[in-house]
Amino acid sequence: MDGQLFFRKLNSLCTSKEIFDFLSSLEVMSDTMASGALQRISEIEVDDKGLKKPEGVLENEVFRALCFQFELESSKLSNAGLLNALQALIKLRIDPQSTLVAALLSEGEKRLGKGQLSVKNLCTLGESLLELENPSYATLEQIMNHMQEKDIEKWSPREMVLVYKILQVIVREGKQYQDLIKRMNSVTLTIVSQLSPKCTSIVLNSLVVLNQTQAVPLVTALCKHSVKHIPYFIGDELVDILEAFLYFGYREQIFTEALETHVPKSIFTMHPQTVSKVMQYCCRKLILSKPIFDTVAESFISNGDRFTTDQIAGYIVPFGTLNYLPPSASSLFRKLETILHTRLSHFEPHTLLNLLHSCVLVQRYPLNFLPKIFSPYFLHQLQAQPPGLDRIVTSQLIQLFLTVTLECPFYEGPKLLPKNQLKGFVMPRSSMDVHLLKRVKSGLLYLLKKRTYFASRVSTPYFYKVDIEIKLDEDGFVLPAAQCEEVHRRIALCVDGQSRFCVNSHNLLGEEAIKQRHLQLLGYEVVQIPFFEIESLQNGREMAEYLHKKVFPLIHTDSD
Repeated sequence: MDGQLFFRKLNSLCTSKEIFDFLSSLEVMSDTMASGALQRISEIEVDDKGLKKPEGVLENEVFRALCFQFELESSKLSNAGLLNALQALIKLRIDPQSTLVAALLSEGEKRLGKGQLSVKNLCTLGESLLELENPSYATLEQIMNHMQEKDIEKWSPREMVLVYKILQVIVREGKQYQDLIKRMNSVTLTIVSQLSPKCTSIVLNSLVVLNQTQAVPLVTALCKHSVKHIPYFIGDELVDILEAFLYFGYREQIFTEALETHVPKSIFTMHPQTVSKVMQYCCRKLILSKPIFDTVAESFISNGDRFTTDQIAGYIVPFGTLNYLPPSASSLFRKLETILHTRLSHFEPHTLLNLLHSCVLVQRYPLNFLPKIFSPYFLHQLQAQPPGLDRIVTSQLIQLFLTVTLECPFYEGPKLLPKNQLKGFVMPRSSMDVHLLKRVKSGLLYLLKKRTYFASRVSTPYFYKVDIEIKLDEDGFVLPAAQCEEVHRRIALCVDGQSRFCVNSHNLLGEEAIKQRHLQLLGYEVVQIPFFEIESLQNGREMAEYLHKKVFPLIHTDSD
């Protein structure tokens, strides 16, 4: 039969039985036809779990006859016939130690050593090796050495992607293959628009593994290209895309908008790990997307019982971090409480601490579970596992302690021992905008005339630092900042730069919201000075007028 006609007929068949019947009707066929038939069988009969019906394939007489012929005549096969058959048999989960696979692999390696393989052959052999549990690194390196000698600009997109996959496996520390990778990055930039969703995911993942932080144009192009593929990513592909966005520090508004369209429509068919990664992306990038968060909350309420403990934390923690309660908040946290009651002991210590800390950020108090958190045994567990009781972990414990002390005075369980309390307090996402603070201080100086009337970065007895503190006497007059007697009122100015808010939003982050809440409970009059209210002010006089209206409408200095 003519080759083109054969493959046209072969690709129209949908079961292995149809293929075997078709092959039985032929008197003769070439090795490329036979290997093509094996590949078509592997496409039909293999899924993520393996071979669907092993006995229907492996015990078939036609299949066994083909295998016998391939093993017997391995040295006489064409390169394409040999390597396509090898690839198909590995996908069909034929034992790599069998004489059949060993014979084909040995012949392939022999031809590799003699330099007889084309780029397409090299890629097919490399792809077959990657399917094995323990591929030969020496053979993979030999393939790469031959690939280096080929003209990269003539590689197909599929071949380019496969080489990236091989490099992921064989490139370790050092500069190995860096020149090849650099040339590949340049050529790949010109073919980004041709890459499928799967190929886009593979290349971005490879750039992460290969630490290609300098390949900014390629990373940017791939990230932009990935936007249109969001509905079509399957399995771990979207996870790899999001990992790359996080790794390279990339954020694109149109990508967020595409996620906002895709996630609500697909949430109940998406794998929980993928949803967790979407939430991690939003959390790390400080993106408060209400369409995504509201849908994720509904998904958790429906299916949270089936999630792993890490997935549960992945779903819930961003709500606290970004200080957002969805419309279904009461059902969401009721569901979480039910899960914690039945599975509390299953959570890793740091995962549990992150989860409960995120709850108190949005005023959801896990009082039933705090005795465990403050127990010496649990603290010992935290200490024993990375990152141990570092400053961030200790700060989370302190914030839980402050929450029950200030917001839940009726709590009578164990509390954090003094030896576990720090003098300082770490709020990793809530950094100070030094330029904004300087502008506010200049405005106060213009208004109050003397620098001694206010203090900045003031420590409080309860660990928090106040951006600017102003003290007043009983009559409402401003006192010198150093004075400790006759202080009747304390004003805490929270100078909130953009880093204390969600991106493109006026929504305070959870750790800043709880700080301002606690300062009020500690007796401070909290006055928020957000960046978006003062960024348009032109000079010190305008800033002073703003501060007078915001802070001092009924307050006087002793100079008045």
